[in-house]
Amino acid sequence: MSHVLDQTDRKILDVLQKDATISMDRLADRIHLSRNACWRRIRLMEEAGIIRARVALVDPAALGLGLTAIVLIRTNQHEPGWLDTFAKAVRDMPEIIGAHRMSGDLDYVLRVRVPDVQGYDRFYQRLIAKVPIADISASFVMDDIKDTTALPTNT
Repeated sequence: MSHVLDQTDRKILDVLQKDATISMDRLADRIHLSRNACWRRIRLMEEAGIIRARVALVDPAALGLGLTAIVLIRTNQHEPGWLDTFAKAVRDMPEIIGAHRMSGDLDYVLRVRVPDVQGYDRFYQRLIAKVPIADISASFVMDDIKDTTALPTNT
C-alpha cells in the first residue's frame, strides 16, 4: 500500500520517534488533530510500512555493553555464496547492531556492541571462524557525541 506523507504525518512521526509510548490524547493535543484522526493516520503509516515497529531503546550500559566498535571489512570474495554466508553470520551475531554494504574502498561496515575490548576479541574470533575475510579492522568509540534512531522528518 502506497502512502504519501503530508506535514501532519511528519509531525506525528517526529513525536513518535521521540516517544512511542505517548498517549493518543497527548499526541492529538500536540499535533492539533482529533484522537481518532491521529490513530487512523498511524494505522495507515503502519500498514504502508512507514512505521516499521515501536520499540524500547535500552541503555547499553545497563546490559553491560559499554563498548561500541566500528568494524571495517574488506573481502576478496564477491560471489553470492560468500555474501549469503556473511549475511547469515551477521544475522546470527547479536552483538552486530548495524551492518552496511559500502561503496568505495571498504566492502562492509559493522556497528558492534560488546562489554569491553576482550568482548570484542571474542566477537572477532567468532566472526572470522564463520566467514573468510581478507581484511578487518576496528575502531572503538570513545564518546557518543550523537547517537539517535530518529530520522529527520522535515526534509
